[in-house]
Amino acid sequence: MAKAIVSWSTGKDSAFALHLARRELDVVGLVTTVTTAYGRVSMHGVREGLLARQVAATGLPCRTIGIPSPCSNDDYERELVAALAQARDQGVTRVVFGDLFLADVRAYREALLARVGMTGVFPLWQRDTHELARDMLAAGVRAVLTCVDPRQLATSFAGRSYDAALLAELPAGVDPCGERGEFHTFVTDGPMLRAPIAVQRGEVVVRDGFAFADLIEAGEQHRA
Repeated sequence: MAKAIVSWSTGKDSAFALHLARRELDVVGLVTTVTTAYGRVSMHGVREGLLARQVAATGLPCRTIGIPSPCSNDDYERELVAALAQARDQGVTRVVFGDLFLADVRAYREALLARVGMTGVFPLWQRDTHELARDMLAAGVRAVLTCVDPRQLATSFAGRSYDAALLAELPAGVDPCGERGEFHTFVTDGPMLRAPIAVQRGEVVVRDGFAFADLIEAGEQHRA
């Protein structure tokens, strides 16, 4: 089987893509992006400590790419290409993504991979997102909304569990998988993890136009 790494966001789509990719590829690692100024996974706002717990639960090593805030697209691409080239030199030929239907995003990823002679794999591509959301829950995926775009979804959804009740309450026009950036998640359990991750939900903070629900490991003292 071809060797692959997964573009890891800590969210349900990349996690479910890992679950499916393992059936056909030799998945040997993950790659993720952390905003160094905050010590958190970029866009999802997840603390590095929780990222480490989640990565350990996958049983895979993870390449962590540190980027500044703000970060230009040129800086991002330079760091990502360097990480991908390192993986390629170790025999990795595929990169797995959890993208669903945004053709421009897929085209961008494929063009970037072409620069290092790698190929993208998209296990969830063009699946009906209503069915996909139900399939994820049925498979045992458990997640929490860590980031919400208030322009598309009420801030009150930040910190909620991603479950059937939440899906039923999503306004019309909001994708049930959040593919248009309506929300982002952190996976706490599922078939891609060896054990569940217990988290506590802290305060919700609005920063840079997004509402972030702070998550900490269960039992930890809250700290900024």
